[in-house]
Amino acid sequence: MAVKTDQRGNSRVVFERGIPAQMMGIDGTWRRDCTMEDVSESGAKLTIDGSVEGLHLKEFFLLLSSTGLAYRRCELAWVNGDQIGVNFLKPGDKKKARSTPVGA
Repeated sequence: MAVKTDQRGNSRVVFERGIPAQMMGIDGTWRRDCTMEDVSESGAKLTIDGSVEGLHLKEFFLLLSSTGLAYRRCELAWVNGDQIGVNFLKPGDKKKARSTPVGA
């Protein structure tokens, strides 16, 4: 495990062998095994097992435990072959836009 600083000045932890994880659709309709290659406070780099074709990657959960109790809500930042970059969404990030009642 090594700590590096990325282009945005975030401390990024790089894992020697990667950490097994799973991606899951927000609606729970799909899951995909992946490996977390590195992580920072704001996001992570994942290597996906299998194809990303047909997956709704705009927003999804990254499950960090087999029970699903440790997870982060993510949005896709970039794709490079079988690797993707994700930004972690903080609770309330997406809800703020929807908090105004319709017709208000």
